[in-house]
Amino acid sequence: MGFVPAALAAGGLVWNALSPSEYWGDGMVAAACVVAGALTSLRYTVLVGTVITLGIIALIARDGYVGHTSGSLELANTVFAALVGVAVNLIIARHGHRLAVVRSVAEAAQAAVLPAPPARVGPLAVAACYQAAQTEALIGGDAYAVQPSRYGPRLLIADVRGKGLGAVRAVSVLLGAFRENADRAPDLVTLADRLEQSLLRELVGRERDEVGLEGFVTALLGEFSPRGDTLRLLDCGHPAAYLFGDGGLKALESADPGLPLGMSVLGVARPAPDCWPVAVGDTLLLVTDGVTEARNGAGVFYDPMTELAGAGPFRSPGDALDAVLSGVRRWTGGPRDDDMALLAVTRVPGPPAA
Repeated sequence: MGFVPAALAAGGLVWNALSPSEYWGDGMVAAACVVAGALTSLRYTVLVGTVITLGIIALIARDGYVGHTSGSLELANTVFAALVGVAVNLIIARHGHRLAVVRSVAEAAQAAVLPAPPARVGPLAVAACYQAAQTEALIGGDAYAVQPSRYGPRLLIADVRGKGLGAVRAVSVLLGAFRENADRAPDLVTLADRLEQSLLRELVGRERDEVGLEGFVTALLGEFSPRGDTLRLLDCGHPAAYLFGDGGLKALESADPGLPLGMSVLGVARPAPDCWPVAVGDTLLLVTDGVTEARNGAGVFYDPMTELAGAGPFRSPGDALDAVLSGVRRWTGGPRDDDMALLAVTRVPGPPAA
């Protein structure tokens, strides 16, 4: 970016040299100082200002304006423009430092609210990924977790309605409730009820939009048998899971999808979980609607069943995440409208890890 202020400075000085009666290139000279301050380092900004000031002094001496009011004003304007460039650079540097501090705090908050799951839980290898719709953002309303339990490994992926700190607080409450109850609840229906109770208890009276019919959490709860050969899924209004195996890609659609968490006021009982067999080497993929609702230039939604039909089986859950992320990136060709979270687990051979 240093080429732009250098070109402006050279153009302004040349224009002034060709018009000795009135320095018409002063606008380009001033722009060079400001652009240097905004786009380059402090050292380069000072260098541009110094070169321009020396150039103006040389022109004033050549044209006989030394000691004249017009020459003094020209020099004063040039020095002022150089100082403005330095001031712009210092202000931007200070704000950049503040932004870096805020970003580091956001990274720490993300690690605290949404920590990376363990790489191995029982008979499962685990990988997860969270990507915000805005590259500057680090945390949002999507959540995932994997927890060992006496009933077998249990997992969660969820999407909190809304944005901002309210959604982050809901994620924190949801994950805390999951970690507390994953080993206590005897089945997934009980676990879902306890998650909802925690959300309603903690959030009612704080953010009305986070509870009731206008605020809810879609979630998919899963439970593997201790050996990992059976998977139970409870759908709480969430996009379906996908299973990659030797038989190809399968969408694990729920026979009776339930309501999202936070909508128990409707009085609808939760359905029973669906059961699926899982072979060694199979990879389960859980996603939020940031994946299934990603649009291409024509406004068509991304369909994992179509775009990932030839993918898998994968050697690791991380390979499954890479395939999805690259596919969504190619499909959208630019920024997305929503955050997306992905959780992948692969049943590995051998005895379960301790």
